[in-house]
Amino acid sequence: MIKKISKDEIRQRIHTRIRRKVRGTTERPRLAIFRSVAHIYAQVIDDAKGITIVAASSSEKDSTGNGGNVAAAKEIGKRVAERAKEKGITRVVFDRGGYLYHGRVKALADAAREAGLEL
Repeated sequence: MIKKISKDEIRQRIHTRIRRKVRGTTERPRLAIFRSVAHIYAQVIDDAKGITIVAASSSEKDSTGNGGNVAAAKEIGKRVAERAKEKGITRVVFDRGGYLYHGRVKALADAAREAGLEL
């Protein structure tokens, strides 16, 4: 009998493959994305030290709108870029988390670029 592989298992395999190539350093940390049905999350991570420098998500109390749409993703991209710039970070490597570079993921990346992050 053939075991059915879920979409999340496929995404995790893709993410593992991406993570072999994408590393966040102190000079250029990694902007990691996680997308759920209801929310979107972004973290700027220094993999050399193993710490999260800044984070933003649509589940925060001060976020407006629905977290599961493109408008919320744009807001989160702008917010994570502003928080990163406050910490002195202007350049990051983008980790799409195994998701297609489309829709909410693309909106978040574009908003981060517009807010001053170099991806």
